[in-house]
Amino acid sequence: MVIKLDSMMRFHLLVLCLLCFLPGFAQQPTQTIRGTVTDQESGRPVPFTSIRLQQTTLGTVSDSLGNFALKHVPVGRYNLELSSTGYAALVLREIQVTSAKEVVLTVSLNEKVAELTEVVVKPQTNKTMPVNPMALASARMVSVEEARRYAGGFDDPARLVSGFAGVSTGGNVQSNAIIVRGNSPQSFQWKLEGVEIPNPNHFADLSAFGGGGLTAMSAQLLANSDFYAGAMPAEYSNALSGVFDIFMRNGNNQKAEHTFQLGIIGIDAASEGPFKKGGKSSYLFNYRYSTLSLLKPILPENASGTKYQDLSFKLNFPTQHAGTFSLWGIGLLDGSGSQAQKEATDRKYDEDRESSDIKQYMGSAGLSHKIFLNDKQYLKSTLAATLNGINMTTDLLNTNLTAVPENKIDNQYTNYVLSSLLNTKFGAFHTNKTGIVLTNMNYNLLLKNANPSGSSLQLITDEKGSSSLLSAYSESKINLGEKVTVNAGINAQLFTLDNRYTLEPRAGISYRLSANQSLALAYGLHSRLERINYYFIRNSLGQPINKDLGFTRAHHLVLGYDLVPTDKTHLKIEAYYQSLFDVPVMADSSFSLINQQNNWFFKGKLQNTGKGRNYGVDVTFERYLSQGYYYMATASLFQSRYAGGDNVWRNTRYNSTFAINLLAGKEWQVGVNNQNVLGLNVRLSYQGGQRYSPINLPLSIARQEAQLDERQAFSQQFSPAFVSHVTASYRINKKRTTREIALKIINATMYKEFTGFRYNYLTRTVDEVREMTFIPNLSYKIEF
Repeated sequence: MVIKLDSMMRFHLLVLCLLCFLPGFAQQPTQTIRGTVTDQESGRPVPFTSIRLQQTTLGTVSDSLGNFALKHVPVGRYNLELSSTGYAALVLREIQVTSAKEVVLTVSLNEKVAELTEVVVKPQTNKTMPVNPMALASARMVSVEEARRYAGGFDDPARLVSGFAGVSTGGNVQSNAIIVRGNSPQSFQWKLEGVEIPNPNHFADLSAFGGGGLTAMSAQLLANSDFYAGAMPAEYSNALSGVFDIFMRNGNNQKAEHTFQLGIIGIDAASEGPFKKGGKSSYLFNYRYSTLSLLKPILPENASGTKYQDLSFKLNFPTQHAGTFSLWGIGLLDGSGSQAQKEATDRKYDEDRESSDIKQYMGSAGLSHKIFLNDKQYLKSTLAATLNGINMTTDLLNTNLTAVPENKIDNQYTNYVLSSLLNTKFGAFHTNKTGIVLTNMNYNLLLKNANPSGSSLQLITDEKGSSSLLSAYSESKINLGEKVTVNAGINAQLFTLDNRYTLEPRAGISYRLSANQSLALAYGLHSRLERINYYFIRNSLGQPINKDLGFTRAHHLVLGYDLVPTDKTHLKIEAYYQSLFDVPVMADSSFSLINQQNNWFFKGKLQNTGKGRNYGVDVTFERYLSQGYYYMATASLFQSRYAGGDNVWRNTRYNSTFAINLLAGKEWQVGVNNQNVLGLNVRLSYQGGQRYSPINLPLSIARQEAQLDERQAFSQQFSPAFVSHVTASYRINKKRTTREIALKIINATMYKEFTGFRYNYLTRTVDEVREMTFIPNLSYKIEF
């Protein structure tokens, strides 16, 4: 039988066939990669740079102002190679192209001193080099993409760097405190847009001075930044252990783009774009609000009432002749607290009898200006203000079930900062950076504590006033041919409260052994002020007893070896030695501020006679993301020792002796035309256990309070800690939107960390208290 089809039926059949097979012919989403190429030393545009996407046919050339654009780039991951006459070729790795947002880059090229005849230098990889060209050792670039991708990062730069060589946590999950090479977290410095800022963490300094729960700096806003683990260049003052030098990116000045994320722990919204179509100015902001109430069943007691929010922004205003102005800022608000247990059988520890209310805030804002004075010089100046404070009251339920005051903190710090630097590139051989930083420090401090518990509140600090920290520096980078680079500089500081000053030389040298390996040696003398409230601790007569406290200082020496075995792998080994001196200690005691963790109500007399030493080896081997997978293995072996006021050498609190991390991830291209991405990332951490001082049990029972045997301070150590983090995500690229469903788990192995010793009123003994912090965040994000 023969069936004849009329024209209308044939048309309908054709449409049906097209609909059935349309997915196979669907067009893959594309996006634009654009940016500007500049000279790394002078900041000037590099025109007519050749740009190409590796393993594709796509390429272009930058214009006379260094601008370039690659349009219609299919979504995926790419390496971008740049080359220009007179400059070292550069490869930007792991660029992620999505359908929703343009990729906007600022790329810096390093000018060659001379053409090599003996050594053929391979293209440099941006991930092997810090952003700051003055840094020759113990510095690593932290990319925005890593902060989003690495498991355990939680979009938090502080948690991200805890996986780097030289950084240890001792198994601490609750806090993101950065312990660098055995140093106290409170000796670490945070910088934003070139200005030192207060601890930018939510719930800062509660569980550990220098740490917190999560930084207020969302990965949505960050540009590539630098993390320093020691021997910093001369421009860094008031930093003893390391520096996190963070920068915000500029918003897209050609296209409005937005992000919204909803998760178990809260919401996250970001927006960027031009102020007007065709203009060069741009805005960028990010807001987050979080509550942990949904995680109440799996959080430590009283943690579910924790709430926090933060806001970050940057406004960028390029001008025709007056340079570029940028207004930037960050702020956070935190609220937490606890309630005393109502039932007597639940009141095991002092904490169970306490009701507390804690409010914290932090903010930093600045106006920055950068102007090119000529082809060789630019001047960058910033006027900024920072604010941070804490208001905490705690009441204790006594034996009569009456709430009596236990302690009170009402601290506020306000700093006004003026910084200015002049960068001069004398030529390919020599670049100099000279600058000043003037910080006016204002404080309003009140600390009271009942000791022993149940007694009336005793005044520890009550001070309102201001002081200044003045700093000046000059440093030069000198290229002695293509093989040898020298960095030398000096930094000077003056603290007007007690007129103490420091003069700190810094120097480094790098020697290229071959096309793929080099050696580096760096030295620096560094110093840092202590927390301001320590200077105003009062005795029983109400007189300040520590106003003459000086800087804590340290010599840093680093020897590094760098090897690039292939274009996808990188090995870095660094050995270091740090000698700390003028450390505040108490006379004839094992006490040292090196070990101070979170005792707000310390009221001892201090003197700058303590010492310390840290030494060890850090190893990093990483394979960059290629062919859909990556991994990074880091290992640190170290010793951290100190001598207190009794001049006896002991382990520091942070001498966990080793830290091993493995980070790995895999991406699968799935969906029509492989435009969607399924990702799985893990981080495994195995670290030496925390140090602690043994309990004096008879004295603890007599005083009904945990009493440590300070003669054997930090002589004991817990077993090593194994902690893991996992991130799984699925990203869907549509024509104008990108959507992502992700599950990010902190502490997937549910490790219980040590939080202290507590006297148990029910059993009349001392307990070792451990808590498990397990945070799973299931989230949905859309970019459009």
